[in-house]
Amino acid sequence: MAEEYFEGIGRRKRATARVRIVSGEGAFVVNDKPAEEYFPRLGDLIKIKDTLRVAGLEDKLDISVMVNGGGITGQSSAVSHGLARAMLKMDENLRPRLRKAGALTRDARIKERKKPGLKRARKAPTYTKR
Repeated sequence: MAEEYFEGIGRRKRATARVRIVSGEGAFVVNDKPAEEYFPRLGDLIKIKDTLRVAGLEDKLDISVMVNGGGITGQSSAVSHGLARAMLKMDENLRPRLRKAGALTRDARIKERKKPGLKRARKAPTYTKR
């Protein structure tokens, strides 16, 4: 029989991450690759592991993540958000610590749409007097 797992969905910009956690010894897999290989930039992995550190569950959970959409930074934030939600399903008593760390709040900032007559969302064409 399979072990019980807890699942959380995290989102950021265009990225969506489905995070599953089970008790274990700290294996961390993202899209069938080790997390260190999938997130090569140091800051991205630190942000994710920070969520575990706040809850005091470093090296106590096996984490499996399926993430798609967006870029690397959006994906790492989505994984962090999903991880916090999954840990909350596992233990509701973690809510105050995760809330204080800001891990439960979805970062709602997304790309602003392009407006007519402009080059991008706010960049206007160069003004020429003559």
